[in-house]
Amino acid sequence: MEIQRYVQIHPNDNVLVALETISKGEVILHSSETICLKDTIPKGHKFSISNIEEEDTIVKYGYPIGKATQAISKGMHVHTHNMKTSLQDEEKYAYSLVVHHSPFEKKENLTFQGYKRENGEVGIRNEVWIVNTVGCINKVAENLAKLANSQFAAPNFDGFHHFSHPYGCSQLGDDLTYTQKILADLVQHPNAGGVLVIGLGCENNYIDFFKKSIHALDLKRIKFLNVQEVEDEMELGLELLEELFAYVTAFKRTSVPISCLKVGLKCGGSDGFSGITANPLLGTFSDQLIAHGGTTVLTEVPEMFGAETILMNRSKNEEVFEKTVRLINDFKHYFMKYNQPVFENPSPGNKQGGITTLEEKSLGCIQKGGFAPVQDVLQYGERVTSQGLHLLQGPGNDLVSVTALAASGCQIVLFTTGRGTPFGGPTPTIKVSTNSALFHKKKNWMDFNAGSLVEGATMTEVASQFFSYILNVAEGKSRTNNERNGFREIAIFKDGVTM
Repeated sequence: MEIQRYVQIHPNDNVLVALETISKGEVILHSSETICLKDTIPKGHKFSISNIEEEDTIVKYGYPIGKATQAISKGMHVHTHNMKTSLQDEEKYAYSLVVHHSPFEKKENLTFQGYKRENGEVGIRNEVWIVNTVGCINKVAENLAKLANSQFAAPNFDGFHHFSHPYGCSQLGDDLTYTQKILADLVQHPNAGGVLVIGLGCENNYIDFFKKSIHALDLKRIKFLNVQEVEDEMELGLELLEELFAYVTAFKRTSVPISCLKVGLKCGGSDGFSGITANPLLGTFSDQLIAHGGTTVLTEVPEMFGAETILMNRSKNEEVFEKTVRLINDFKHYFMKYNQPVFENPSPGNKQGGITTLEEKSLGCIQKGGFAPVQDVLQYGERVTSQGLHLLQGPGNDLVSVTALAASGCQIVLFTTGRGTPFGGPTPTIKVSTNSALFHKKKNWMDFNAGSLVEGATMTEVASQFFSYILNVAEGKSRTNNERNGFREIAIFKDGVTM
């Protein structure tokens, strides 16, 4: 089968995207018209299919992605040298409902094997987490996890894990609140059958204060250790971990509805293929899971700028629309507070991969959310309490946003990338490559290849394989590379002074 060399994503687009590097002078056929390329077009980059005048709009995905800064002839490379963003700091929005009907039919009684917790939530792993209230004792938590993993094991147990961070002391106001919320969310995460909370004793986020952030204080599941109050924190810590191990290993996998799945949607190191392959694949999965009663969560608010009206017009009602408007404007005000332009994006790596403006990046980014209605908008550190598609306040930063998705209650995070990253969050972090070259080059990083979508495979075929793969991960039959490599990290949003 001949591999396609370029693609027009939407009939209204006035650019094509090169699926492989195409040399200057080559002649291509588009809509029965020949186009002689005036530049070499790198893989993932755009070239014009019509003559575009200075200040004319450039269209991709059927939407404007910026304006020409000079006249662009048909067959020319379209990128940072001849186009610019059209975004402004402030926008006015009006609600106009757009209804999309899911192509997926709900299959009755679709289930998977998960761990049902005593509070009714469902985990896909059976782990013990060590959560430290302050960064001063990161190494205590790390050494306790290592020691416990060397002494305790069981077939239905997925290990002891800790999550280093630098916060919990010398923080004020929102920063301390953010730290408490995220750490409390992790304490309550269903992938953790048991949790040991350890504190130093003199920090702002001291244990008794932190306990007030934990909504369900189940002392069978959560143990506490103040290391300044004891003579040997390693000895006592290990005893508490042994108690938690005994509690956790009583849980067994059982059949639970697939509607119990909550999945985070994230992209990082995007390239020109992200909006063509991996992100639409996640969107298809999102629609499919939601059709079965499940939940997905989309974050990275700055990477909604330029495409936000599409999400706003999918709000289930005007209340959710107003929440989405506030979500966007609040983040724009955050940029403006520090005298930063709201469109200071894409990154150098994004641009190298073919993305030129924030509008273009955002239009590719939001495809991860499919076409389902937006059910609700979550603030940073807020947990999901309803089903369907949710928007979550959070930055584009990979570590912060993946942590926020896990903290919202997502048992899995799907992470698309065209450049590649080894990073993994507290939960299984499935890395989906936008192109086959990355997938084959970085086998120890990437978990699933969406690049086949431009190599002859259909979305129906690939989406079916992807859905099955995610169920295998949820049931523990497949382990993600971040799990196998022990790459589990967290990062907490910071926006204030440090004492």
